Amino acid sequence: MILSKTVKTMLGIGTILLPAMAFAADDVEINHLGTNNTLVRVHGDGNYLILPVQEAYEDDARINVLVDGKIEETIYVRLARTKTDYTVPFDITPYKGKNLVLDIVTGQGRNSVRDAKDDVCWDEMVIVDEFDTTNTETKYRPAYHHTPLYGWMNDPNGMFYKDGVWHLYYQKNPYGSKWQNMTWGHSTSTDLITWEQQPDAIKPDGLGAIFSGSSVIDHNNTAGFGEDAIVALFTSAGTSQMQSLAHSNDNGQTFEVYPGNPIITLDTEARDPNMFWNEKTGEWNLVLAHALEKENLFFTSPDLIHWTLSGTFGKGLGAQEGVWECPDLFELVVPETGEKKWVLICNINPGGPFGGSAIQYFIGDFDGKTFTSDTKPDGTVPTKWLDYGKDNYALVSWSDAPDNRRTTVGWMSNWQYAADVPTMQFRSANTLPREMELFTSPDGEIYVASVPSPELLKLRDKVVDKASNKTISGNSLNYKLPADGIAEIELSFEATGNDVVSFTLANAQDEKVVMKYDAKNRTMSFDRRQSGIVDFSQKFPAVTVAPTFEDSGKITLRLFLDRSSIELFGNNGEFVMTNLVFPHEPYSKLSIESKNGDAKLSDLKVYSLSV
Repeated sequence: MILSKTVKTMLGIGTILLPAMAFAADDVEINHLGTNNTLVRVHGDGNYLILPVQEAYEDDARINVLVDGKIEETIYVRLARTKTDYTVPFDITPYKGKNLVLDIVTGQGRNSVRDAKDDVCWDEMVIVDEFDTTNTETKYRPAYHHTPLYGWMNDPNGMFYKDGVWHLYYQKNPYGSKWQNMTWGHSTSTDLITWEQQPDAIKPDGLGAIFSGSSVIDHNNTAGFGEDAIVALFTSAGTSQMQSLAHSNDNGQTFEVYPGNPIITLDTEARDPNMFWNEKTGEWNLVLAHALEKENLFFTSPDLIHWTLSGTFGKGLGAQEGVWECPDLFELVVPETGEKKWVLICNINPGGPFGGSAIQYFIGDFDGKTFTSDTKPDGTVPTKWLDYGKDNYALVSWSDAPDNRRTTVGWMSNWQYAADVPTMQFRSANTLPREMELFTSPDGEIYVASVPSPELLKLRDKVVDKASNKTISGNSLNYKLPADGIAEIELSFEATGNDVVSFTLANAQDEKVVMKYDAKNRTMSFDRRQSGIVDFSQKFPAVTVAPTFEDSGKITLRLFLDRSSIELFGNNGEFVMTNLVFPHEPYSKLSIESKNGDAKLSDLKVYSLSV
């Protein structure tokens, strides 16, 4: 993620190193009250209080932020005991001129106050004016995918497009690289490639943490917040989950939380509201994940504030192993017939085809009240997967995208190991942006294609290797990749009979990713078991397999390689696999081989990318 120097300075984000320009130690007064309770009085005039973090401990310290004796907010941080892995900043500028005290309750495990005083965090809490935001993890931080500047990120949410700007909000922990303190982080882009970090948009409040949701532009002022106000609906997650509202009159930079929150309460767990204006019915529609019941709930509203339950869908259908989350609902055209069909996205965790989290979807009809899925001739509802890799989850679309586009982005990780991947300054990236389209397979079934967004063509720099009209069978075709391993590979080939065509990305350490097309079974596989660092989780080494939805043996592939990910799009997005990889050094070559047939390579281009 590319960030301007101005934005970095504005944010004052800390790095893995303790920052310079610290104020005197007496600007932070430490008072130990017991084995697990400490008061930190902040006297300094700087902008940020440094909080040292050590990830090894599972228990977060609870920090009540007291301003003039009243609790302003509560945050949770894994304060360092024996060593500091990295630091995070706590913004104290809103409290200048006030009595600021942090009432900290740490985890148990100390035998005495003396033991508690030995925690290294107390000596390293300092006040600073600004921070060095230089990326300390260039090895695996993506070059052209959106990532948080620091800390933890999961679901994208609240996304909208307005006045040439793509707004991406996301689940963020501002105080560490593990899940906690769920806040709406915010980034913006004019090209879907280069992202600028903005100040956090919506922070936890008295109703709880801020979970996923959606945003819309209220063009007709139905809610009364003003014409073209941005209205956000999200899950407040405290003791229970409920739905809350906020609005923005400055194009999504800052939000005012609705004083009448929560606006939807249920006697069961439900989350991740996704809303849109229905032109046909002249009202707002909302789909809400009825998480533990493994179904979706539908609501209608005239004003975005008062919602009426109108229908349900999903009980006993599709993949039911895990919790249903992060729904989306939109209409697309079937190119072959011109008819319109509705697509209902249902993210699920666990229960994915290769373990952990994944994206299933249904195709059918929506009457403004509830959704009805298409069925097969035998009356069954098939389970359809949007991505056959392990690392695409919580995918949702931008509202008000230009030219009636249905542009989406997902969280590029998996709940099985997201907190254990070998990065620490930041954790997780988003997938590349993708356009949703429908296609009909040879057996007459309608599916969703995920097509790389057209803006990605601007990344192409130059062709570093190419080929055309090559016989694969009996040969090992070898092609070079850019030295930094950051590339797009575009190729087309044909294989028939029992042919199996393999495409291997490898480096000098013999780390490799092997992708194979099986012409007999019409499948494409992706093997990352020897891709590099794989031992941080037993769930990470894997072979994923996708059906190719064709009967011709003619395949086109677009592969996007970044520092820690590979995204494979086959036949214009009809089959997709998104997988993380962590090689010790970049992949430097592509080898193509085949067995049992007469496979032909029609065309190949390897592009370096301008990032």
